[in-house]
Amino acid sequence: MTQSPTSRWSPWRLHGDGRSVTPGDVVHPDERLSWPRTVGVGVQHVVAMFGATFTVPLITGFPPATTLFFSGLGTLLFLLITGNRLPSYLGSSFAFIAPVLAAKTDGGIGAALGGIVVAGAALALVGVVVQVAGARWIDALMPPVVTGAIVALIGLNLAPVAWDGGGSGTGFQSQPLIAVITLVAILVTTVLFRGFLARLSILLGVVIGWVLAALLGKLDPAAVTALKEADWVGLPQFHAPSFGLRAVVLVIPVILVLIAENAGHVKAVAAMTGRNLDRDMGRAFLGDGVATVLAGAGGGSGTTTYAENIGVMAATRVYSTAAYWVAGFAAVLLGLCPKFGALILTVPAGVLGGATTALYGLIAVLGARIWIENRVDFHDPVNLMTAAVAVIVGAANYTLTAGDLSFNGIALGTAAALVIYHGMRLIARLRGTTPASRRGPEPEL
Repeated sequence: MTQSPTSRWSPWRLHGDGRSVTPGDVVHPDERLSWPRTVGVGVQHVVAMFGATFTVPLITGFPPATTLFFSGLGTLLFLLITGNRLPSYLGSSFAFIAPVLAAKTDGGIGAALGGIVVAGAALALVGVVVQVAGARWIDALMPPVVTGAIVALIGLNLAPVAWDGGGSGTGFQSQPLIAVITLVAILVTTVLFRGFLARLSILLGVVIGWVLAALLGKLDPAAVTALKEADWVGLPQFHAPSFGLRAVVLVIPVILVLIAENAGHVKAVAAMTGRNLDRDMGRAFLGDGVATVLAGAGGGSGTTTYAENIGVMAATRVYSTAAYWVAGFAAVLLGLCPKFGALILTVPAGVLGGATTALYGLIAVLGARIWIENRVDFHDPVNLMTAAVAVIVGAANYTLTAGDLSFNGIALGTAAALVIYHGMRLIARLRGTTPASRRGPEPEL
């Protein structure tokens, strides 16, 4: 296929005639379709990220419009830092939810934002190290059994939030009828529709739940009044971070999840485009880290590369970073509409309870999916014990208090996964009791 040369005014060359993608072909990151088609794909990326991105601030109590604003701005920064070679949208990371809620309880939104800023700075530092030293040490530190355990325990740790708002009396139990219908709508739309619409099941379920709540008069009157009074155009609601050791300790373990998510994203894009992108792994960590710092500094949620948008790329075979520039600018514009942010705040607790029941379950199951896709051998007692202990510590939200510091289930579960895996592996090698020489019995279930 004949390719148009890159314009002196554009970093993208036109793919073919710019109107279609032939079977078996892909539009690479440095290519684009015609601008109207590129805008169309970019809007699809906005829709794909929207359901999950706005759910995080609703749960954590952050301003939704601010989070959308910084997710768009963070995406643009990511594209700049990665040199337009890594197509990705940076949406709200669910890994931040539990530690942010705990940090807010201790020190308010400012303390939580301070933790997000430090976590982003730490991830950016990891990015610099990886870019200089290579990414192989990441795989050694966090093999799939550890990564899967950390992801799974985060989902299970969030389960009480879906039921009763983590003890606040909101969530599923506060409006069970609305919550059940929202959850059923999510499940049905997942299998009722095909292709792209099926990927929007969370968003569609939330819309259906919201409409039902409105018809039943279950919307918060104060939120409805705020929606009516909100301006159509204006700056989002910014918040400044404050820094305390306790909040930082709660939030910092999230960087391990962000490392795994970003590394997985880079490898997925490389596989789909047929290009080796390992040299850009450090830039991905750096880009997400800088975006998270920026979001935390202004009142937004921490960011991560979004799997939802990989789905859009897989469906369209368009990996052009030009589409992500469109998506980033669109999110920034949405963040500058206070009316839109006020609309999101009208979503009632029951709708959130139904949606998060599915979302948090998906996070937990994603950990198991990591184990399955990487063929983790659970006949190996080291792998078995690593996953078993870490998941229980996270699910039960084990808590350790040391003076003014408090470590919750995610921090302790993450530490347990790392220490148990590497500690047991070291002892097994020294003693010659590794699975290569001895296979331990499986526990009876």
